[in-house]
Amino acid sequence: MSLNTYCSSPWKYQRRKTRTVNVSGVTIGSDHPIRVQSMITCDTMDTEACIKQTLDLVAVGCELVRITAPTIKDAANLQEIKKRLIDQGCQVPLVADIHFKPDAAMEAAQWVDKIRINPGNFADKKKFQVREYTDDQYDDELGRIEECFAPLLKVCKDRQLAMRIGTNHGSLSDRIMNRYGDTPLGMVESAFEYARVARKYDFHNFVFSMKASNPKVMIQAYRLLVRKLQEQGADWNYPIHLGVTEAGEGEDGRIKSAIGIGSLLFDGIGDTIRVSLTEDSIHEIPVAKALVKMVEHDVHMGEPIEMPELPYDPFVYGKRVTPKITVAGIAIGETEPTRVIVPLHVFNAVEHKRAQFGDTFPDLVYEGSDVVEVDVDNAQELNGLDQIAGSRLLTVKDGCKLSPHHAFRLLVAKAPQRHLIILKDTFHPPAVGKNPDVLQTLLHASAQIGSLLCDGIGDGIFVRGEPGPGAGVRLAFNILQGCGNRIFKTEYVACPSCGRTLFDLQSTTARIKASTGHLKGVKIAVMGCIVNGPGEMADADFGYVGGAPGKVNLYIGKTAVKFNIPEVEAVDRLVDLIKENNKWFDAPTVPVSVE
Repeated sequence: MSLNTYCSSPWKYQRRKTRTVNVSGVTIGSDHPIRVQSMITCDTMDTEACIKQTLDLVAVGCELVRITAPTIKDAANLQEIKKRLIDQGCQVPLVADIHFKPDAAMEAAQWVDKIRINPGNFADKKKFQVREYTDDQYDDELGRIEECFAPLLKVCKDRQLAMRIGTNHGSLSDRIMNRYGDTPLGMVESAFEYARVARKYDFHNFVFSMKASNPKVMIQAYRLLVRKLQEQGADWNYPIHLGVTEAGEGEDGRIKSAIGIGSLLFDGIGDTIRVSLTEDSIHEIPVAKALVKMVEHDVHMGEPIEMPELPYDPFVYGKRVTPKITVAGIAIGETEPTRVIVPLHVFNAVEHKRAQFGDTFPDLVYEGSDVVEVDVDNAQELNGLDQIAGSRLLTVKDGCKLSPHHAFRLLVAKAPQRHLIILKDTFHPPAVGKNPDVLQTLLHASAQIGSLLCDGIGDGIFVRGEPGPGAGVRLAFNILQGCGNRIFKTEYVACPSCGRTLFDLQSTTARIKASTGHLKGVKIAVMGCIVNGPGEMADADFGYVGGAPGKVNLYIGKTAVKFNIPEVEAVDRLVDLIKENNKWFDAPTVPVSVE
């Protein structure tokens, strides 16, 4: 089967064709607009706060609002929330977020417009058991799922509700973990267990999601989902909800979200999106709308001169193999880190701050790197790449009519593997003195370059959309960090908060960053509750997880090692745990800054 089959076209924007899912008048999929949604963060029993946060979200353009329903009592209060919103003239569809509690889902289904279930925990309690399942035992498990899930499907069908079957990388069932592992395939199979039951009961008003905190895992899972849906047949054309879960806050959270969501949107995958930031929910909406605007611009980009096979496997990450060469005294290619390249005027502007930049000082100057610029709109130039002697640095020539995402794919498909690739975020850099929109510039660079890095393409990156010298260098390194390609600071995985959260995530994350932000190469997960905690912390060094009101559990990897620590002590105890495991070092005396 062709590697191109996960999307309509990997060479130009062409949106995936789906059926329409109706959420109380808000239509998702088909030719309908890409919908923007979010989730409120307050206690579901605090009716006034829920109403205020919902109205605030709607005011900034949110089209669907999700509210957690951790208990039957919370689910029952959705009736009052819904009634009060309607009384105030707000008709926004409400989505009940369900984990572990089928009975809460049954109650919520009486009042909301859509139910989100997590197939990893709807009918399963996470026990972290390792066991082998025979085929008969596995079939018995599927029968148990159907028995638990069928009543909710009947209510949703009778009330014409919608549903999201939302897999999270961090909360796969023990059954899936033991048969498929903590993998994109396991994520897809987890969702399919429930989708098959839904179809058996002739319920089709649902969407899929495959969320992960690691953009590479998230991208691979969604691609595999779409391919598996195509293999099932034309009537498995369900819409897709996109999101990078636990993306974090600030610039880092926006970059990581743009990498994962943007990559899939460029390939025509995605019908509704949620950007998950550890901030007030209203700040998620401008980011999501900007991502939609970005891909809408891509619709009008030019056509590639040819559409070859993809030169890499889009379902498994693998760095494009190139030789190591030396440019201006700097090694690049092979196993060297992805290099940051800047124009001469940027290098000159930041050179006097070299000590402050530390590990984030740019590696190469573009004008002195003898880069070969290729016109990918010219068949003769593309076909002549094998005539270029030796190993050279290649990039796409400015003025290209394609988006960088598609242009560099074409360059890689045609270039011999001995040539190295320098990625650009734009082929139309802003004129001197012009200051483009900061958010749009950050998201565009992250999505264009990050999507390619997550496909293993790129030996160096050249960011020019951000005109500020220090800001441009910072953005380049933060994109590399967001993709996991080059780590220069502490990595944080932080959930966006909701009514299940057992402490204030924003202030807690800030305190943890203040204490640990200098620990280059250490990955720390900050989770408000247990729902996705252990799984999303699988590749984290340490975890800080809400265990009970006012109490915190600390983890090494996904194993809890310290329990019920008073919240006021927990950050200090986290630092102690890092020290006990020989991951601590004192902050440098010279502050590292790339401002």
